[in-house]
Amino acid sequence: MHDRLTLSMRASHVLALLLVAGALGAAAIGAAVGDTFYLRLATEALIFAGLALSVDLLLGYSGALSLGQALYFGIGAYTSALVLMHVPSFWLAMATAGAASLAAALVGGLIANRVRGVYFALITFGMAQVCAKVVYNTRELGASDGMIGIPVIDIGLGPFSVSAGSPAGFFLVVLAVIMLLYAASAYLLDTPFGRVLTAIKANEKRVPFLGYSVWRARMVCYLAAGLVAGLSGALYPMLRGFVSPELMFFMTSGNAVISVILGGVGTLVGALYGSIFLVVMKSVVGSWTEHHLIVIGLLFMAGVLFLPKGVVGFVRPRIQHLIARPRRPEAGRPPGTEPSHLKTEEVKP
Repeated sequence: MHDRLTLSMRASHVLALLLVAGALGAAAIGAAVGDTFYLRLATEALIFAGLALSVDLLLGYSGALSLGQALYFGIGAYTSALVLMHVPSFWLAMATAGAASLAAALVGGLIANRVRGVYFALITFGMAQVCAKVVYNTRELGASDGMIGIPVIDIGLGPFSVSAGSPAGFFLVVLAVIMLLYAASAYLLDTPFGRVLTAIKANEKRVPFLGYSVWRARMVCYLAAGLVAGLSGALYPMLRGFVSPELMFFMTSGNAVISVILGGVGTLVGALYGSIFLVVMKSVVGSWTEHHLIVIGLLFMAGVLFLPKGVVGFVRPRIQHLIARPRRPEAGRPPGTEPSHLKTEEVKP
């Protein structure tokens, strides 16, 4: 017996496996033809997919819209850059960036979780703008020019080593990190804690009567989202070799929200698909015309009007139905007498 939430999560896992298969195929083709540009672009899309994943954790499962999630993405990026400038270690940079973003999310969560709804969105937006302005005016962090000259590092993976300067190699490293973040988020949401978040989104006022703390659950979700955004941001300076205050601007947070809506709010894997689509479209359309934002805006409006649940929200129920469909009876066994361990709960698409 599987409930609807479990089946929907399994359908998302199928789409995640398809994404990994497609990414591996693209990496193989790119390495074979010696392509650099599109592999770097795909790597950047995966990094921003991690930011979109953190937005979906908040918006899709606790119902909280964050307009300043780029704050933790930028903190992770700047912390990683500072570490790499002094100690060129991938693992130290990731650990330090994760700790810094988690500490910042703790402070931000204590402030933002005091309010709900549109006030929560405005407070997260305000915190990101304030921190971005501080970084913009701090000379030690490069001020408006950002930090440049971040060295290319070698990433130690046991007996092997991958250079961040290798387009295909670093793409695979980023793919592994983002999918690990997805798997950890999916595992967290498939626990009883995930059910509490779903209940909070459905009816927050009734959750305390079940014996759960709404504030505590929202705080844990906020911390998890901040950590995911920070670890994703830590990969950015390894890819581009610089960081700038623009990583904390509203445009970065807004793009993440658009990615989640295009992919499908509350699908988790939809954030990954939406981010990849948005980054690729900005690059491709931008090479045709300087008015690419108009085209992307029209596509976004069309998606909201005709696919209100997002692309993955449209496809996932079909996969979910296939997973939940009862198996055919074995030869010699009358219909309707399947073993109990094979029976599944029918789920309407």
